[in-house]
Amino acid sequence: MDDMDDMDHMDRRILSVFRACGNDPRVAGAARALSWVGEHGALWLAAGLAGAAVNGARRGAWLRGTALTAGAHLVSMGVKRVVRRPRPAHVEPLVRTAGRHSFPSSHATSAAAAAVAYGALGAHAIPPLAAAMCLSRLVVGVHYPSDVAAGAALGALTARIGSRWMAGGAHD
Repeated sequence: MDDMDDMDHMDRRILSVFRACGNDPRVAGAARALSWVGEHGALWLAAGLAGAAVNGARRGAWLRGTALTAGAHLVSMGVKRVVRRPRPAHVEPLVRTAGRHSFPSSHATSAAAAAVAYGALGAHAIPPLAAAMCLSRLVVGVHYPSDVAAGAALGALTARIGSRWMAGGAHD
């Protein structure tokens, strides 16, 4: 076995362990709910807009953070179209997916972008919720761990690169 085969084997084994956690109906229900609210970044976009609505002093920063989160999600969808990695076939998924491709996880991308962007604005509940979103993609069996890790890295990097723009604006 070469290094890529080893990594693929490890990816499959880790996914199988997390997917087995979904055999508990409470865990499966929570993971399905996160899957549903995270579709197309909806939870994170709603959170950003809510932040803008309630924090008038930093409305502009919240809106720019929301734009960064949406942008990260769009980038992940573009990467999926280029990479075209199939979703895991060795586990039974608990949810339907919007697309056939797995790499990177767009749920993880938008979650990590929101964690970085909104966390910088003081929304301390977002990072743990984003981590739960990332793990839920493994529990529902629709992504390999490397898909989730790559998506989270892409989202965090996108938000970090845009952090100066997000915080900018003298008239927030």
